[in-house]
Amino acid sequence: MFPVGGVGVMLLGAFVSGGLCLLLGTALRRRLGPTTGLSVAGLLWSVVVIALVTLIPANGAPGIVSAEGRLTTCSWDIGGPAPTGFWIFQSGQRLLNTVLFVPSGALLVLAAARWRAARVLVPVGFALLACYSAGIEFTQLQLARIDRACDVTDVIDNVSGAAVGVLVGGLLALVLRPWRRRGQVRG
Repeated sequence: MFPVGGVGVMLLGAFVSGGLCLLLGTALRRRLGPTTGLSVAGLLWSVVVIALVTLIPANGAPGIVSAEGRLTTCSWDIGGPAPTGFWIFQSGQRLLNTVLFVPSGALLVLAAARWRAARVLVPVGFALLACYSAGIEFTQLQLARIDRACDVTDVIDNVSGAAVGVLVGGLLALVLRPWRRRGQVRG
């Protein structure tokens, strides 16, 4: 049996990890400047929140899922049937899967914009976010006990959200200009 789950566990995890990342951001802002320091910590927090939302059973501990009842492959039904609501927001699951990755994409750009290597860091970071999404789906497939389903549509939606986030982050970087306070750290 998977011992934990539910919205309360997810929210507790988000709160605790948020506090730790806020401490990290406060420490980093002295060295990297406020925008970059808080963006690095925020990016880390957004990735942790994604894991909490996607890998913890949504409805408490689901119990034992028999080997016969477990899916053996991911659903390749692109845009296929998905629940119409989710446990926090009453909206389509596809929209929520997209929105979940927008902060990570935006914070990736803001965290990287300070350095000259941002033209390399952002595409590499974007590819890592895509791999992270695929890894989550693979984990959902392998761990039937978390009562989640692997779906290729989720990866498409997550990557789309990260792409929107990268565009938003680019616009925010133009406004916030994190490169103004480069200080000693330049790459």
